[in-house]
Amino acid sequence: MNNVSLIGRLTADPELRHTQSGTATTRFSIAVDRRVRAGEERQADFINIVAWSQRAEMICKYFSKGQRIGITGSIRTGSYTAQDGTKRYTFEVWADNVDFCDSKNSSSSSYNGNSYDGGNSYSNTYNNRQSYRQESATSYSNGSNDDFADEMPTDEDLPF
Repeated sequence: MNNVSLIGRLTADPELRHTQSGTATTRFSIAVDRRVRAGEERQADFINIVAWSQRAEMICKYFSKGQRIGITGSIRTGSYTAQDGTKRYTFEVWADNVDFCDSKNSSSSSYNGNSYDGGNSYSNTYNNRQSYRQESATSYSNGSNDDFADEMPTDEDLPF
């Protein structure tokens, strides 16, 4: 399974570009901190990210250099021959999902915590998840183990 989850800081402002067919795309890199032991110097890996279409437009509109971003996606590798004749290898993550990771107070963009600067096309994923968790927790809080006792199969009901 090719699945990657990263949280890092943008190393530069993302730039929106378009393919010849008009599809929006952006390429940028994020600095992802490595886990270190106490007393060791912090280190980071710089990961290249590619996003397409509406996701690319959203990233370019709402994210800027230094902001924390959460990315889930897949790894894509490739190779090409450089002008000097050497073979070069590429490694990048294609973003399938993007999340805001900075708090609304530390963010320097137009993201205000509830919607993206008043826009109705995107909602805050975090707030949606929190409200779902609260609804789920309260909907099961009234039950007890006795509610399931009548539905549990006995040894005679099992097919093996």
